[in-house]
Amino acid sequence: MNEKSAFITIIGRPNVGKSSLMNRILGQKVAIVSDKPQTTRTKIMGVYTKGADQLVFIDTPGFHKPRNMLDKSMNKAVGDGMADVDAAVLVVEAKPKFSLEGGLPPAETELIKELKRRRLKAVLVINKIDILENKEELLTLIAQYMGQFEFEAVVPLSAKTGDGVDIFLSEAFKFVKTSPHYFSDDDITDQPEKVMVAEMIREKLLILLDKEVPHGIAVDLERFVERDTADGEPILDVEATIICEKESHKGIIIGKGGAMLKKIGTLARRDIEEFFGIRASVKLWVKVKEDWRNRQGLIHTFGLD
Repeated sequence: MNEKSAFITIIGRPNVGKSSLMNRILGQKVAIVSDKPQTTRTKIMGVYTKGADQLVFIDTPGFHKPRNMLDKSMNKAVGDGMADVDAAVLVVEAKPKFSLEGGLPPAETELIKELKRRRLKAVLVINKIDILENKEELLTLIAQYMGQFEFEAVVPLSAKTGDGVDIFLSEAFKFVKTSPHYFSDDDITDQPEKVMVAEMIREKLLILLDKEVPHGIAVDLERFVERDTADGEPILDVEATIICEKESHKGIIIGKGGAMLKKIGTLARRDIEEFFGIRASVKLWVKVKEDWRNRQGLIHTFGLD
């Protein structure tokens, strides 16, 4: 079999649906999603193999104006994700939150500059077409982006419904070249299981908590062990500490009588059990580490550098 492969980085502003697109392609959630900005904090690889062809997608954090050391680390992950790849995918929204008359937002302008500097081939993906009432609005949007960069293709799609994703894949496969597969054909991600479990927990925090709280949260997985119960059934023991920056946030995470923390644990346990196919026990604690997002040692400890 004449194997071919391509590494393709997925870039864009926060909340445009980069992780949702990769999850839709893979048919399984390997990157967490929420409506909060900066949900993705590090590079995540998703592997899609079809016959002799293998696509390795690199999901990157949303590119944004940095406010702390963690933000700078996230922006660095975007740049790192654009190195040594065969192509890039710039994901934008069908209904942008900016006025087209004012030009593209600074984050996208910077990303396009980087595409030019690296001489990368790129596909423009216009996501969330499912919320667009008048599809003719896409013409103006496409003209705006094509005026800034010569994209190999423009693909309107909906990562939510899957509409147009097959068209995108047909474009992505054009970038493969003769090369051995870098991952086993049945692999779907490079993420260690422990990292994925910690992210499943953080996703529930992002979904359930007020907007100002999740940005200052990290999850430190302290125990991840499979054992047999007294009945001989396998069970996953998961113990994690939720790190926050303020005592007031700690109270919000725990909730009245521990109700919020229990809800977070219950929802995370369901995802963990579904992913691994066995029962799970999830125990959570909460600790305060003030201003941890500006402490390089802690950023490294949590695997976010």
